Amino acid sequence: MTSHPSLRLDDVVHQRVRLGILAVLEEASRADFSFVRDALDLSDGNLSRHVSTLEKAGLVEVEKGYEGRRPRTWLSATPAGRKALSDEISAMRDLISRVDNGGPPPEP
Repeated sequence: MTSHPSLRLDDVVHQRVRLGILAVLEEASRADFSFVRDALDLSDGNLSRHVSTLEKAGLVEVEKGYEGRRPRTWLSATPAGRKALSDEISAMRDLISRVDNGGPPPEP
């Protein structure tokens, strides 16, 4: 018997805000902190806390610099972050399919 797809969900990635951050970064490849904050309707502190969690897990890279005189923080998903998002989406698709079809696929 195959394991239940919910067992493949990653607690670091699956949290709603962190999943949103990785999804935005997948779409944009590199995004300004304020863009991600506004896209996900978060406060600076809330976004910062979740970015720190993803950064510690090696899923997001944070780059600080300046654009002219204005300080900027850029976020990008690492290759591990892109794979984690892909794996999470795959697990969710399997879970949805299983629920829609009323149970696990028949064993061969």
